[in-house]
Amino acid sequence: MKDIYGREINYLRVSITDRCNLRCRYCMPEEGIRKVDQYNILSLEEIARLIRVAAGTGIRKVRLTGGEPLIRRNIVQLVEDIASLPEIDDLALTTNGLLFSSMAEDLQKAGLKRVNFSMDTLQAEKFKYITRGGELEKVT
Repeated sequence: MKDIYGREINYLRVSITDRCNLRCRYCMPEEGIRKVDQYNILSLEEIARLIRVAAGTGIRKVRLTGGEPLIRRNIVQLVEDIASLPEIDDLALTTNGLLFSSMAEDLQKAGLKRVNFSMDTLQAEKFKYITRGGELEKVT
């Protein structure tokens, strides 16, 4: 697949949830957002199918994002399903890092290749302010 400039399109970014475990000032209201009914969002099986179809059109790189993707139930299984696709060369995830340490080994075993930590500061007080209460030490 190519764009109008003839460049190959081989990258897909998939937001698997709009939910997040932080309330960053620039991203989300302090009270959070209205929860979307589970019947109105893609299931993990539907996401895996979408990526499988995309792989058939030339997608080779996938990045899972959110909200915070690690709060999505059965995320490790989704990673495993995507990593098992022979067409996918690179599987990455963007996270705020709060849940990563407890899931890192399982995600790696499932086939996750790269992780991007989205952090605005390494100063604990600024982190707490920006995230409205997040604890930097849980990330680092």
